[in-house]
Amino acid sequence: MLSYISRRFVYMLISMMLLSFVSFLIIELPPGDFAEMTVRSLEVSGTRVDEGLIDQLKERYGYDKPFMERYVTWITDILARQDFGIAMLWNKPVSELITDRLPFTILLSVATLVFTYAVAIPIGIFSATRQYSLGDYFFSFFGFIGVAVPDFLLALVLMYILLVNFGISPGGLFSPEFETAPWSLAKIWDLSKHLIVPIVITGMAGTAVLIRTMRATLLDELSKDYVDTARMKGVPYWRAIWKYPVRIAINPLLSTIGWLLPAIVSGSTIVAIVLNLPTVGPLLISALLAQDMFLAGGIIFILSLLTLVGTFLSDMILALADPRIRYD
Repeated sequence: MLSYISRRFVYMLISMMLLSFVSFLIIELPPGDFAEMTVRSLEVSGTRVDEGLIDQLKERYGYDKPFMERYVTWITDILARQDFGIAMLWNKPVSELITDRLPFTILLSVATLVFTYAVAIPIGIFSATRQYSLGDYFFSFFGFIGVAVPDFLLALVLMYILLVNFGISPGGLFSPEFETAPWSLAKIWDLSKHLIVPIVITGMAGTAVLIRTMRATLLDELSKDYVDTARMKGVPYWRAIWKYPVRIAINPLLSTIGWLLPAIVSGSTIVAIVLNLPTVGPLLISALLAQDMFLAGGIIFILSLLTLVGTFLSDMILALADPRIRYD
């Protein structure tokens, strides 16, 4: 077991270095850079630009150096000093901007992940064990709607319903009186109330997909002979279901943690813009539009790291949940 964990951890580190290079490369692909965009915006506004200004900006932000030298400097600063560079658009350290928004992003992502699995697994089990019942048809219809309706459209509809019918504005994570207030039990309670709508909206599609997955895999297991054998030996129905088929059918759901965690973060970007949520998604959009290499690269690198950590955790959970998985 220890050798398996060590091997997977080494694979994760190698993948992290490769992903860091790809993250940096993606930011470099579009033509032009932040320095040229700054000069162009000044010219459009009618400001007279000195001929040497663009060269000064390129030297300041490191654009006068070769690509590989810039990458090595960037990744070395991250690993050695946790320094992601300076966000050009805000003229602040990237780590400071990300730190301000990352806790809320992680909180929303983890809460959505818990909501998704807590809802999807019981409903999937119910639909499989009550196949073709009224409840199965209802949840199947719910699943198709959850997959088909875009998150941002659902956010707009809920905002309209809550505002028009109940006078509640679901935007943001805090009420106006708590936005700048120090942390207290009242502020935490206000945050928990505002989290409900974003969690339901961002978790809707993932929940619908996992319900269909759990239903299909459990139906496949229920049709196998070992279930009938357990029942003939006198094992109670629900004990036979939970002890054998559910443990096997849940494996595909556990393996999705690796991609579901970053998908929640990146997929909720438009929802975060609609609901005015202080997460990293809107920050990434702004950085990409401004070609802010350090900020966009840092956020993409963190999202990639979430994918690796999620995959590593799903491997560990699968190894613990299913004794059939070999460690060699």
